[in-house]
Amino acid sequence: MAVDYTIRDGVAVITLDNPPVNGLGHSTRLGIVEGIERANDDATVAAIVITGAGKAFGGADITEFNTPKATQEPILVTVIKVLEQSAKPVIAAVHSVAMGGGLELALGAHYRVASKGAQIALPEVKLGLLPGAGGTQRLPRVVGLETALNMIVTGTPVMSEKLAQTALFDEMADGDLLDAAIAFAKRVAANGAPYPNARDRKIEHPNAAGFIQFARNSVAAIAKNFPAPHKCIDAIERGVLEGFERGIALERECFVALVQTPESRALRHAFFGERAAAKIADVPSSTPTRKIEQIGVVGAGTMGGGIAMNFVNAGLPVVLLETKQDALDRGLATIHRNYEAQVKKGKLAQEQVEARMALIRPTLDYADLKQADFIVEAVFEELGVKEQVFRKLDEVAKPGAILASNTSTLDLNKIAAFTQRPGDVVGTHFFSPANVMKLLEVVRGEKTEKDVFATVMQLAKKIRKTAVVSGVCDGFIGNRMIEQYIRQALFMLEEGALPAQIDRAIEKFGFAMGPFRMSDLAGNDIGWAIRKWRYREQPDLHYSRVADRLCETGRFGQKTGAGWYDYQPGKRDAQPSKLVDDMIVAYSREQGIERRKIGDEEIVERLVLSLVNEGAKILEEGIAAKASESIWSI
Repeated sequence: MAVDYTIRDGVAVITLDNPPVNGLGHSTRLGIVEGIERANDDATVAAIVITGAGKAFGGADITEFNTPKATQEPILVTVIKVLEQSAKPVIAAVHSVAMGGGLELALGAHYRVASKGAQIALPEVKLGLLPGAGGTQRLPRVVGLETALNMIVTGTPVMSEKLAQTALFDEMADGDLLDAAIAFAKRVAANGAPYPNARDRKIEHPNAAGFIQFARNSVAAIAKNFPAPHKCIDAIERGVLEGFERGIALERECFVALVQTPESRALRHAFFGERAAAKIADVPSSTPTRKIEQIGVVGAGTMGGGIAMNFVNAGLPVVLLETKQDALDRGLATIHRNYEAQVKKGKLAQEQVEARMALIRPTLDYADLKQADFIVEAVFEELGVKEQVFRKLDEVAKPGAILASNTSTLDLNKIAAFTQRPGDVVGTHFFSPANVMKLLEVVRGEKTEKDVFATVMQLAKKIRKTAVVSGVCDGFIGNRMIEQYIRQALFMLEEGALPAQIDRAIEKFGFAMGPFRMSDLAGNDIGWAIRKWRYREQPDLHYSRVADRLCETGRFGQKTGAGWYDYQPGKRDAQPSKLVDDMIVAYSREQGIERRKIGDEEIVERLVLSLVNEGAKILEEGIAAKASESIWSI
């Protein structure tokens, strides 16, 4: 049984014990109902406390997604009704993490006591769903319409102390949570019934209808292609304007409809794929890992600086190496500027900026990397340059240090061979901007030791990256797929489309960013360098040269203020460029290509299928072990 039942000082304690997040699977739900009934039948029990074992209060049981057990009674809606109808007061002792179904369960209790630092969220929207057990109705009634709507539509966690003054929590525990919850339970039991239910509270807002319309307009602008946020607002609105019962009925109707949408199926597939990506067949979770306390980063450019930020954000000190003082100064200034931008947006406090900058030790001397446990190079993408760096690292790095390359295309086995310790060499391909992009390709060389691999996968989790395992090939997974995607986009430019149309079509389809906005963000010079290498090594491979024409004018993207689009100083908004559009049309004319009208459907089909086809080849070749690894690389 995934639930433990004990009695402490006249209070029944129901403890969810279904690691890792105390998922509300069928056995857990059944155990809760049986525990409530048992406590109500016991004359010696005055009240009931529900809490979670370990590092979570509770959450959804993802192992039951798409299985018959997910709809087997008692479903969560039934469990919550049992809590609400309990003759004895039910108190949820919330700690660590209460998300999704875990938060909905807590909302069904009569009272809630919380510890500080607990993460509170209804993240179902991230799976293309909405809360299906009353979350859209009960949360607005306890935290207010505006706070609840923001939480539900974004799925973003909120710390418990930020909700301390709302009716979500009746008490914040200073000491031991369970002790505080039991003491609270005894007090409310002594006061006697009736006990409050969140469903009975009124939603008070000075202009509820107006605020909901404002929220609807905002969602239309940022999530127009995803139905779940819109359905969340629909359900909340119904509950606000027509009451709890009408609201929860629509919530259920919307939930059932959303489960069948292609958007939700795709998001759930990606969700499971992300978790599967961390599991490596021949590297079990019990594999010993190396201690990582000191990081070294070679190269303070755009990529190196972004990589350094990942580690200091996680509290790991970084020695940042450059060959020239002006490059080092420029890199540090860029890092500081990136942090200051977060301060302006309210995402960081000024003292946090100073603390993170203090974790970076700049240097021009390789000897300062001697104590580093993990060293990653982020230097120019040329094998000769990588050779110089790795031969030097082999000389100075201590035994057992992991040497990582951020190469995006080069042969990791050749790089490892530049050292006397190829087993310690691994690829860690960050994507630009490295401090923002979630994906990290972990490239496994022929001689990479298993403990090195296990350590890097663990480290990726610490710096909050989604790690995808790749074998060694030209471009690995992500860049290899993206190269064909970009190649197809360039063909369409010379055939008749323009950058804004192509980006708009694929973004409408659901991509966060089109190929040309993406290229401007990453830097068009990077792709240019790769193409020039392709022209030498694979002269029979056909490419459109229109992107080369762009780069020859120095339009490398956002970093130069001009790329496929124009950019105003200090802004990232892509403005279509007449100069570029004219250049494309002229290029087609020079090549003798008669331009034609290309529809959005053709654009989407050609771009998506280029990814699909290359992904299939990568799987067939064994570069990726699972299809989900190709998904997470695009």
